[in-house]
Amino acid sequence: MYRLNSKDFINFKFNGNSGNKIKVNDFLKERGVSSRLIRKSVKSGNIYLNSRVNRKNKFLKKGDLVSLRFEDEEPNGGVEQKDLDIIYEDDDLVIVNKEPFMVTHTAKDDADGTLLNYLLGYFEEEGLKRKVRFVNRLDRDTSGLVVAAKNSFAQDKISSDFKEDVKKKYLAVVEGVFEEKEGLIDGPIATSEDGIRREVNYVIGKRSLTSYEVLDEYKDMSLVLLTLHTGRTHQIRVHMAHIGHPILGDSLYGKKSDLINRQALHSYSLKFKLPRNNKEIEVYAKLPKDFSFFPCSY
Repeated sequence: MYRLNSKDFINFKFNGNSGNKIKVNDFLKERGVSSRLIRKSVKSGNIYLNSRVNRKNKFLKKGDLVSLRFEDEEPNGGVEQKDLDIIYEDDDLVIVNKEPFMVTHTAKDDADGTLLNYLLGYFEEEGLKRKVRFVNRLDRDTSGLVVAAKNSFAQDKISSDFKEDVKKKYLAVVEGVFEEKEGLIDGPIATSEDGIRREVNYVIGKRSLTSYEVLDEYKDMSLVLLTLHTGRTHQIRVHMAHIGHPILGDSLYGKKSDLINRQALHSYSLKFKLPRNNKEIEVYAKLPKDFSFFPCSY
């Protein structure tokens, strides 16, 4: 029998009665556990009924406690130490305000010095033996909020929500002053012929929606709050360039700037439901220091 702590287990109490006949696996599905994770957990003996390992898909009785155990895991990358700006953390998630010029995930050309490496170092410091499971990623030069799950249940649940239900807002400094101070950009996006850039293409592009609101203006620049309603690669950068207001410093879709040596784009806010209890929260990340050329208080 295990002590069902919230770090290593997620617990669901069945409050139905004998008239609500449901088996363990179906009950877990109703609580948002994926079929893949249920199959894996059954095979590895990580489903518990009333604090005991349960390998049979039994009918539940009122008051039964169904638990899913998360096993210790080996790191999925090199472990490195660095102070991180952690905005929010619980037993399922950690949300970091990523600094600019940091790659999110390890790759062939970036095996160290990434946010994944540093989060693994943080997990080690906290005594957490888990992989880092990113729910979202940011470009190397984009700063702001990155969400990492501590277990596969949280990753599955939030990744599903991220497609449509999570409200994602960015701050950007763009070139020029807007005539219309707020609006909706409806421009389908497709991959350009070079295979690197994206472009608005009304023939083959995928539906892409971004709303904007001008918050402030300074020296022929505008600070804009942008809300993503879809999640295409480079969506904000493409849409801002498309309407004639490229992001300052964006050398791919605009031009370099003497004021900032990257695109002035920051993932500012996320509003979503926590995977374990569906409580809605909203988190914010302050602008980094390299935005200081534009006087604002965000």
